[in-house]
Amino acid sequence: MLTGKQRSYLKGLANGLQVTASIGKRGLTDTVRQTIDENLSARELVKVSIQEGVELDPKEVCNQVAGELHAEYVQAIGRRFVVYRMAKDPEKRKIDLKGV
Repeated sequence: MLTGKQRSYLKGLANGLQVTASIGKRGLTDTVRQTIDENLSARELVKVSIQEGVELDPKEVCNQVAGELHAEYVQAIGRRFVVYRMAKDPEKRKIDLKGV
């Protein structure tokens, strides 16, 4: 569980991120889930967008993704959302939340 300060820190980091996955008309497919999972493993912090015309609530989808992929909800703004998952291997961790 993230603290408020940690979530704020991650929001700041997410500002500079590019979207790494996109949810289209088919919704949250296995392929999209796999892409988000792979990006979380590689980067820890992932920004996802929901394409225009797709009737999905970003907050609901973000919470669903976080639950399924054992990640943490960071934020949802407009049609984009951000999730975080700490790397399992300590040597691959890129984001340090201990001091935050």
